[in-house]
Amino acid sequence: MTDVLRRGRASLAFSFFAQGVAFALLVTRIPAIQDRYDVSDGLLPAFLAAVPILAGVGSVCTEHLVKRVPPSHVLRWSQPVVLLALLGVGAGHGLWQLGLALAAFGLAVGALDASMNMLGVSLQHTYGRSIMLGFHAAYSLGGIVGASLAWAGAHWDLALAVSYLPVVLVLLPAALVGSRWYVDGSGPKEDAQASDVAGGVSGAGGAGVGFKLLLPLCLVMAIAYIGDSTVSNWSAKYLQDVLGSSEQLATVPYNVYMVTTLLGRAVGDFGVRRFGAVAVVRVGAVVAAAGFGVVAVAPGAWVGMLGFTLVGFGLCVIVPQTFAAAGRLFPGAADVAVARLNIFNYVGFLIGSPLVGALGDAWSYRGAMLVPMALVLVTLFYAQSFASGPSRYGDGHERPRTADVGRGSNGL
Repeated sequence: MTDVLRRGRASLAFSFFAQGVAFALLVTRIPAIQDRYDVSDGLLPAFLAAVPILAGVGSVCTEHLVKRVPPSHVLRWSQPVVLLALLGVGAGHGLWQLGLALAAFGLAVGALDASMNMLGVSLQHTYGRSIMLGFHAAYSLGGIVGASLAWAGAHWDLALAVSYLPVVLVLLPAALVGSRWYVDGSGPKEDAQASDVAGGVSGAGGAGVGFKLLLPLCLVMAIAYIGDSTVSNWSAKYLQDVLGSSEQLATVPYNVYMVTTLLGRAVGDFGVRRFGAVAVVRVGAVVAAAGFGVVAVAPGAWVGMLGFTLVGFGLCVIVPQTFAAAGRLFPGAADVAVARLNIFNYVGFLIGSPLVGALGDAWSYRGAMLVPMALVLVTLFYAQSFASGPSRYGDGHERPRTADVGRGSNGL
């Protein structure tokens, strides 16, 4: 691989990292945000729901925007907006300022998530081997760093603006400098005809994506984020209220979950290269379902944490491979497919937390954990959607020839 591709890969990984830091700093300081703006418990869910809804809007807008400008341009300018919006959340005073900052954050995050994964899918195609899990590992690492910085800010009782400002001052210029080396890749535009054969793309520009073919991946994406939001929103409450842990111990599962997603994604690309995407996704679904099962029957806090650890190891491989599968399924319109698929990230997030909360209140929180367990197992029925064509590396057999990489070789 050329130095251009290596720099492009490194700069994109940094963007994933920076996004992980920013998102973790926002979601882990929600109680402090609520206190700063005196947001009532009744109004808080509306503010929180607005972020993923607007992120979905941002993803839809990105689908149309990349028809006119490269995804690298969208990423170059959406990432600074996310970081500045984060600073705005910490520096505002009135509810209207909070609403404006969260709206900007949500719209920019949707564009950022979509464009980052577009570039990742394109680079993976050019490399001719699985690298998507590595990008998402960088996001997990950023989440760990962001959560740690948030803990430090809360521990020393720092104002939100004081906590956020140094992070923005470091990440913003670094992201702008790194954006010089983004590589849009040799996206497989020449493969539009092949995608027509698959029933997905119409037109040489890859202007249309068949939703019927994309739907299984959309469902898998939504299910994965239902599981993810269950852990991020309910693990602490579950350990403390159901399993009787201390308040301090209840904060551990999410951090452990993030560490396991980092470790799983760090080695996941090797698994895809060796065994194929279908096998990796199937194993991930079974492990995640087993984790939720352990959580549901756990007699104590430590067993419960073991369950959440298994969930992290299982779920971590599914989302990156879902984006990669969309790129393989629609090689002539990968950007459009990724943008539409990205919407179901936020659909799952919106469904997961309220679903578990409602079931926990109406039934029991142990029983509620069985729902994401069952949903994750549904992924097994759609695992074949992650298969690659006969000449593509993802089936665990044939790999693209070096001479084919970067010139529409179906080498994703």
